Amino acid sequence: MHLVQDRQSKPIESESQLVSYFSDASKPRDAWRVGIERELIGVYKDPEAAGVAPPYPGPRGIRAVLERFGERGWAPVTEGENIIAMVRGDAQVTIEPGGQLELAARPVSRTADFEADLEAYGEELAAVSQGMDVAWLGVGFRPFGRLDDVPWMPKQRYEVMRAYMPTRGALAHEMMKRTATTQVNLDYDDVEDATLKLRAAMGVDPLLTALYANSPIVDGQIVNHQSYRARIWRDTDPDRCGVLRFAFEDDDVFTAYTQWALDVPLFFVYRHGYLPAGGMTFRRFMREGFQGERATMDDWGLHLSTLFPQVRLKKYLEIRGCDSGARDMVLALGPLCRGFLYDRDACEATIALTAGLSFEDRVALWVSVSEKGLRAPVPGTRHTAQDLARELVDIAAAGLARQAPAELPYLEPVREIAETGRTQADALLDLWRRTGGDPARVIAALELAR
Repeated sequence: MHLVQDRQSKPIESESQLVSYFSDASKPRDAWRVGIERELIGVYKDPEAAGVAPPYPGPRGIRAVLERFGERGWAPVTEGENIIAMVRGDAQVTIEPGGQLELAARPVSRTADFEADLEAYGEELAAVSQGMDVAWLGVGFRPFGRLDDVPWMPKQRYEVMRAYMPTRGALAHEMMKRTATTQVNLDYDDVEDATLKLRAAMGVDPLLTALYANSPIVDGQIVNHQSYRARIWRDTDPDRCGVLRFAFEDDDVFTAYTQWALDVPLFFVYRHGYLPAGGMTFRRFMREGFQGERATMDDWGLHLSTLFPQVRLKKYLEIRGCDSGARDMVLALGPLCRGFLYDRDACEATIALTAGLSFEDRVALWVSVSEKGLRAPVPGTRHTAQDLARELVDIAAAGLARQAPAELPYLEPVREIAETGRTQADALLDLWRRTGGDPARVIAALELAR
């Protein structure tokens, strides 16, 4: 989530400033935190309109939901007359292009604190939705209706993205309007640490996608995918999405990521509004300017927020490959990633887990897990994704035991999936078949009580 301010920083004088954007964000180990972002999909519950996506305006619309948060102490962020986010302390509630609500929880050092925050947010969301006939679903893809049935939210940056992204990927609008994810944000202490963490996280991202797969229903029909959300990202925008080769080859990730990001086309330049940039790269923006404006560090930060690789580098690392899901799985993600990334031995073991794969193998596995999930074969081996996922959970548990052993119980839901191979997607498929895909019955079973 990136909230833009009208104030602009000084023009960029050299590429070294861009690299310093990452290095200046380094934190000592005792300051490391974990931040979780969880997206939920809103649907109407009334049997006559079950599964319909709420629009932005109206007494039962997304704006009304945000306004009710304002009655509970959250402060609005606006664009013109439209509310686009609510903020309280270090937490934010924002709207995605299709009306998905995203909670960006405050970063914490203890999962128990995040659990308390998640419970409190769930209670508030239930309270503000009461009487509006809106239910919130923790799934990776909107299971009901079709793409054109989902209204666009009135957010200026989405207008530019809506026009540009289909020129790069046929499923870009699907990504914007119908997907939902759970993401985890993690700190680093220097370039070596960030490089190891990015390499480890990018290497096992397909395993996380398989473990968290929860989107097997599209347009009200069962599809041959455990994570259709992951499938969509393969045809969204090849310039800014996917697996980054340099993560496995370069030992200075700050410089490598900078060089990659410099050559990714801009969506827009912000000057008291979003100005479409026509596909100009940031490198060209620095060299030539845009409509008389020079590139600033605020522009760089905004540009970085529009890059969508499987693991993203900003002032922290963001792991992006997991479908939205059930509460216990959301709680498990932070300890899981803390376990294999915040302990050096575990981080190195995580890198070693996929070290034998070529870059082409990694891409093939990323493609395969969207369809087959944990049953996906690992290229060039006799293993499946489930085999490696079991090892990953063991590595994470060992790393977590050395850091915060009291948090080990949080891993149990994801360990059960790794051991049994039965994912949230499998459970959703069972529910769908049991209910005949009836929206009202599916929503009643999936609706988040809190």
